[in-house]
Amino acid sequence: MARQRSIVHLDDDAHLAQLGHKAELKRHFSPLSMLGLAFAILNSWTALSASLSLALPSGGSTSVIWGLITAGICNMCLAASLAEFLSAYPTAGGQYHWVAMISWKKWVPLLSWITGWINVSGWIALVASGGLLGSQLIVGVISFMNPNYAPQRWHQFLIYIGYNLVAFLLNAFANDLLPYITKGAFTWSISGFIIISITVLATASPTYSSGTLVFTDFINTTGWPNGIAWLLGLLQAGLGLTGFDAVAHMVEEIPNPTVEGPRIMIACVGIGIFTGFIFLIVLLLVAGDLTNVITNAAGPLLAIFYNATSNKAGSICLLIFPLVCLLFATVTIMTTSSRMTYAFARDGGLPASRFFAKVHSRHEMPLNALILTTALVVIFGCIFLGSSSAFNAIISASVVALGVSYAIPPAVNCLRGRKMLPPRPFVLPGPLGWFCNLLGIAYVIVTTVLFLFPPDLPVTGSNMNYCIVAFFIVIVISVIQWFVDGRKNYKGPQIELVVDDLADDGYGNRYPGKVSDSDEVGVGVGELQGETRRAEMKG
Repeated sequence: MARQRSIVHLDDDAHLAQLGHKAELKRHFSPLSMLGLAFAILNSWTALSASLSLALPSGGSTSVIWGLITAGICNMCLAASLAEFLSAYPTAGGQYHWVAMISWKKWVPLLSWITGWINVSGWIALVASGGLLGSQLIVGVISFMNPNYAPQRWHQFLIYIGYNLVAFLLNAFANDLLPYITKGAFTWSISGFIIISITVLATASPTYSSGTLVFTDFINTTGWPNGIAWLLGLLQAGLGLTGFDAVAHMVEEIPNPTVEGPRIMIACVGIGIFTGFIFLIVLLLVAGDLTNVITNAAGPLLAIFYNATSNKAGSICLLIFPLVCLLFATVTIMTTSSRMTYAFARDGGLPASRFFAKVHSRHEMPLNALILTTALVVIFGCIFLGSSSAFNAIISASVVALGVSYAIPPAVNCLRGRKMLPPRPFVLPGPLGWFCNLLGIAYVIVTTVLFLFPPDLPVTGSNMNYCIVAFFIVIVISVIQWFVDGRKNYKGPQIELVVDDLADDGYGNRYPGKVSDSDEVGVGVGELQGETRRAEMKG
């Protein structure tokens, strides 16, 4: 069995070499542990419940429940659309690599560059969202137990730093344990979902909210018109379902990626929609007066737990499940973000790319990229100190940036008649493929505009949505870097054509021999058109 597994890995590494990169990362994630990582990142029921403050003021229960269904359908379409690309090109680069493979030759470098920068920044913002939600819940516990406590922004900032420091240490020094951590995260999350649901339903019996309150109650305290307010509430559902491209950026660490990758990507979104929908209904059934839930200093989730249990200690015990889930989420999101940063640096997309593309020989992971990710997350968190709407700004930045990166590959493919992908295990049949692509793209366009809006009116300097400022900074840096370096040197992901004879593993399977600078011909992806870039490695 060990020999068979090694042969599979050789075939996977051969496919990766064909796509332009030597295999440097250990394939130590099983499909189950990778599903655990993907679901730990989405953790939909946790993210949705911890971010109730985003949707309840912007539409009440109608925004919470039907917003999830709306965003769920659209994100499933996006996941299915990207699963096709992942099945064809399983590299850690993900979206920027896929765009380069299908774009018009002239536009390959620029479109790939833009997609890569947006994706990197989106993942960094998503790392920040994990610590942000966790710190918010902890501050809520302190307010819950000490009514005279006056929370300060720097209090939450220090807790946020603590979350990210733990995530960094686990990623840097426990890389071999990550598959076990992700399996544990998946088990913990599903267990928490079941235990909390049963507990709050049992303790709240028979005093439940009416079906009208759960499914049709509308609240708008934002100052925006009702329609705009409801659409702004989609941010909660968007957060609960974003990050499914984690599988793509970790795909070089699982066996049989062309088959398993798409399955995991779609499965994690499906599990997220199902668990999130059930959990939100349960919470709304035991929530009581939603107006009091919105204004409660402890935060909506803890307020609902207390309304259901009428016991402070019991409420805090239940809150431990989402708190630990968010720690798992921060760890796994940081893992994925570092791999995305490493992949983009490997293709020359970042300043000092050679430095950030190094894989640590002892820990077998991109330590420099991890350090960069952590440093930027700390800087990103400084928004806490200057804005009362930092929560919305950081969440918006992650959802918008990742959403845009999800839409670009299918948009280019649609413009080219959906004919640019090679034969692959996962295929969306004709009409379904067009439907999924176009609906996903339309959703991203609408939400990208809306999520840049400030959450409340009237707009002031402290409550404006600083998401747009974060994007402006990213755009300025990427534009400067493009003119300084990228325009001359960045050609998109590099395909390395192996000219060595293929080695034989003794079982009739053939794979590339050692690849060295003298053995490769670096060719820009845009220069490989038609069947040349679609050729499959055959044993």
